[in-house]
Amino acid sequence: QVQLVESGGGSVQAGGSLRLSCSASRDAYYNSRCMAWFRQAPGKERERVATFYSLDTTTYADSVKGRFTISKDNAKNTLYLQMNSLKPEDTAMYYCAADPSVCYLWWQQFTYRGQGTQVTVSS
Repeated sequence: QVQLVESGGGSVQAGGSLRLSCSASRDAYYNSRCMAWFRQAPGKERERVATFYSLDTTTYADSVKGRFTISKDNAKNTLYLQMNSLKPEDTAMYYCAADPSVCYLWWQQFTYRGQGTQVTVSS
């Protein structure tokens, strides 16, 4: 059973914006205290980009701080990642993850994991 489905990726020029969505099953959404976005660029390790913990605690990787915003819509069981001022180095596959306990640093530790959506930023 698919628990997390990402959407909203695409191609954009540098300086542009995209909003990613992660639609979660009801169980995955309400059982998870932490929801997060990861990304993986070609030839690089998957890295954690942003997290949303409990009611309103958010964290960001230094590389996206001030440009990306993570948020949730409880009525839609959906996690978002608003990405502004995009740079070519933001090009990656973006993944959603969720877990009932904590915000793990590593992708493999999360209980629920999505299939990803591609973001390509051209210069």
